[in-house]
Amino acid sequence: MAELILVHGISLPPGEYGGPWIDRLFTNSLPSHVHPYFATVANLKVSSHLLIRRDGELVQYVPFHRRAWHAGASSYLGRERCNDYSIGIELEGCDEAAYEPVQYARLTDVIVALCAVYPALSCDRIAGHSDVSPGRKTDPGTAFDWPRLRAMIRSRAA
Repeated sequence: MAELILVHGISLPPGEYGGPWIDRLFTNSLPSHVHPYFATVANLKVSSHLLIRRDGELVQYVPFHRRAWHAGASSYLGRERCNDYSIGIELEGCDEAAYEPVQYARLTDVIVALCAVYPALSCDRIAGHSDVSPGRKTDPGTAFDWPRLRAMIRSRAA
């Protein structure tokens, strides 16, 4: 049951956008020999429900009603194992670089649609990976504009 939306940031290799590498990571087929960083993550078995690319393209890896492996060791409001009850949305980006306006627009569309379909979700049950795994994860990072996202959601929900 979806009760939380988790926002993530990802780029592969770190700081680089485009290419097939995020898809390859989330389909467990990232070649470790292509880039030195890939050797550190190629054997991870991770997935996400959705990716929003820099140009706003949506890519879905896991159906929303199924568990994805995006949160790892995590806790939200004292409840452990966020993978069990959250929907993970990755934004192509990195902690220090601004996300694109179209990514905020798409993310708003997705959140509003998910809240309409899943009664346990609300616009108040949105967190960053860093919020549920503090000290271990930093994404979506300091460049992510939470006030902007919340204002966009409020204007759509009104």
